[in-house]
Amino acid sequence: MTQLAHTSLIASAMVVLLACAPARAASDAIEMTVTSRVITHFRIGTNQERFGPLEFAGGLEMNGSSRHFGAISGLQLFDDQSRFLAVADTGFFVTGRIERDDDHHPTGLSSVVMRHMGAATNEKWKTDAEGLTVRGDIAHVSFEREHRISDYRLSGDDAPVLLRTAPPPVPMRELRANRGFETVSVAPAASPLADALVGITEMSLDANRNIMAFVRKPDGKSFQFSVRRSDEFDITDGDFLPDGDMILLERRFNITDGVAMRLRRIRSGDIVEGATVDGEVLLEADLFYQIDNMEGLSITVDPDGTPRLTIISDDNHSLLQRNLLLEFRLVGEDG
Repeated sequence: MTQLAHTSLIASAMVVLLACAPARAASDAIEMTVTSRVITHFRIGTNQERFGPLEFAGGLEMNGSSRHFGAISGLQLFDDQSRFLAVADTGFFVTGRIERDDDHHPTGLSSVVMRHMGAATNEKWKTDAEGLTVRGDIAHVSFEREHRISDYRLSGDDAPVLLRTAPPPVPMRELRANRGFETVSVAPAASPLADALVGITEMSLDANRNIMAFVRKPDGKSFQFSVRRSDEFDITDGDFLPDGDMILLERRFNITDGVAMRLRRIRSGDIVEGATVDGEVLLEADLFYQIDNMEGLSITVDPDGTPRLTIISDDNHSLLQRNLLLEFRLVGEDG
């Protein structure tokens, strides 16, 4: 081997090693300031606080100093109800904190950082992150278009590290390109589904035109079920209550009525192999309410034991849409 050939071989090897090496978190971090307008009332023009079993607990309209801020499609709020992890369907992780007043209403975001989920790319079909849930130090992220579920290890303030990727356990040929798995969530240990990962599509339909879904148990075994589709609503996210029931966040859009949001409660015992599940509608809201393209849902528990639903919108980086964060407490039926 000539010296030139030897040098060329070493250079080629270094290129391969560099291509395979994970990106350094510091170089990927995009820090920004987020300014917020506090939303004090959910129904426009009224002082109404109760909406069936839900109590409005505040909201924000947000704008970031970086052009990358927005397009948020999945949200995980941690137990302190301050720290959050989110994903944007443009291929970013988002971290930060929700600031709160003495009554626990959200007042703004701080320490907001966005990081690419992988190599920066303009090919949206490769980075269309939609669903997010966290179990321990593992974040499960669902992607559509290039349908997959990826697991990332969380490590403090560093960028999440990709561990593995696998196809969802459903017939891949049945998944619509832009209507894949918007929801991934882990069932509580004490529920009938016991730590299983549950995934639900936005609008990939089974033979009966209901929404396809799966359960993947901790031992790797899985089964399919369906969620009944009604009133043209599509599913954009879901999370579990402490008792094991699941709350689904749904969206409808048409030219006549504009955008609408719905919350539906699915009983945990109904989710079994081959079932088509349905549930109680907790809330339905249209443009008379402070909503937009609501896409992310995370459920935590207040100090008094009341479940808190935190919902976030995807503005699609459109001047006609807003980045909203809304919160509700599940206090029960009106007395």
